[in-house]
Amino acid sequence: MTYILALDQGTTSSRAIAFDAAGTICHVAQREFTQHFPADGWVEHDAMEIWDSQLAVAREVVEKIGVDNVAGIGITNQRETTVVWDRATGKPIHNAIVWQDRRTAEFCEKLVADGHGDTITRKTGLVVDAYFSGTKIRWLLDNVDGAREKAERGELAFGTVDSWLIYNLTGGKRHVTDATNACRTLLFDVHSGAFCPELLKLLDVPASMMPEVLDSSGTFGHTVNDMFGKSLTIGGVAGDQQAALFGQACWTPGMTKNTYGTGCFLLMNTGTEAIASKNKLLTTVAWRLGGEITYALEGSIFMGGATVQWLRDGLGIIKDSAEVEALATSVPSSEGVMLVPAFTGLGAPHWDPYARGTLVGLSRGTTAAHIARAALEGIALQSMDVIQAMADDAGMPIEEVRVDGGASQNTLMMQFQADILGVDVVRAQIAETTALGAAYLAGLATGFWPDTDTIGAQWQAAARYTPQTDDAKRTRLKERWNNALKRAAGWAIV
Repeated sequence: MTYILALDQGTTSSRAIAFDAAGTICHVAQREFTQHFPADGWVEHDAMEIWDSQLAVAREVVEKIGVDNVAGIGITNQRETTVVWDRATGKPIHNAIVWQDRRTAEFCEKLVADGHGDTITRKTGLVVDAYFSGTKIRWLLDNVDGAREKAERGELAFGTVDSWLIYNLTGGKRHVTDATNACRTLLFDVHSGAFCPELLKLLDVPASMMPEVLDSSGTFGHTVNDMFGKSLTIGGVAGDQQAALFGQACWTPGMTKNTYGTGCFLLMNTGTEAIASKNKLLTTVAWRLGGEITYALEGSIFMGGATVQWLRDGLGIIKDSAEVEALATSVPSSEGVMLVPAFTGLGAPHWDPYARGTLVGLSRGTTAAHIARAALEGIALQSMDVIQAMADDAGMPIEEVRVDGGASQNTLMMQFQADILGVDVVRAQIAETTALGAAYLAGLATGFWPDTDTIGAQWQAAARYTPQTDDAKRTRLKERWNNALKRAAGWAIV
């Protein structure tokens, strides 16, 4: 039996997963690595520790399945996290700056104040924010001794985590990325499909640092022989959320997925059109195949599963996150209680950093069960806002939403999600859709799977939730939610 090896390099751990030809998980290895917080709002990783942990789990899985049975490698990764390394030594010049890091927020505000915001958004499809890689590169060049001079001489290389892994897997021979990662740098023109000289100049980043941008499925390079015992082909790369969209087989415009993790990440396939959002969503590359870009609209929600963690750690009304569904199901409704989980502000489509978590509709009869139910409903209602914004931007109806991630196992919440959307919510049979998407991209490049039709035929639903609420009740719920949002808005500046 042969396998595709997926390397899933995440924010807190590195994993390796072997998938067989049926798309079934056969072997998994995982290793956590250290989180560094050198200052308030700063988040860093040791890029060498990322590499060491990813190599270790890859070797563990390859040893289990046999290197001769590996048909190729796919990579998916935490997006926007920034690594700069010395081309001569292959060593990072500083810790990686993680996507969560806020140290460049002031510079981003200055870019907008100086009138560059619209230009950047028009070209990149992104909002000007410290979340993305470009301003992190600039910070490293300006704050690491001698870095800018080395960069000007062409001695430094930049990469998101996929590039860093490929560089090491190939023994330093390949400095490449794919279009899904390139488009998250704030330096990539999503319309031309290339890094933009105007944006590179604006952020003062030398073009010589940038990796070559390739299709998401194709030959990225080959591992050095002594790494696994023989050379293996790296055949697919995609950022984690785009990989999940591909793993969910969302290949037709209008198809939408929601990953319920710590936060929620929603992507809608918009086909060959890069739709400029009217609702503060991101326009991003879903993948690039055969030189043709498929685009997506993206919306992020800050508090998904983290809301349930707050019930556990903050309120103490549950001892384990798995208990929340039973508690919430013990009452037939929230009895008018609503929780807006804006603990760190509201993300898309509201983008209100000053909103704060708000609990409304309490009465003397309110219990912990009502609050637990309101928390689950609040997660789903946030997702509803993004999905409705996507449908409005795209001008196309959403027929179903495919879901994955830990919280998608919550039957009560998934049924409420279907009820409030008025469309089916479908949970995939394979929960690891991010790693599966990377495996599919690699398998297409290596011939492990002949085409997307073959892959699409493998996709199976584990559960389908059909709306069971009438339009009148749905309208009342939406009105109540909008009233709750108004009470949460701008709270931190009052």
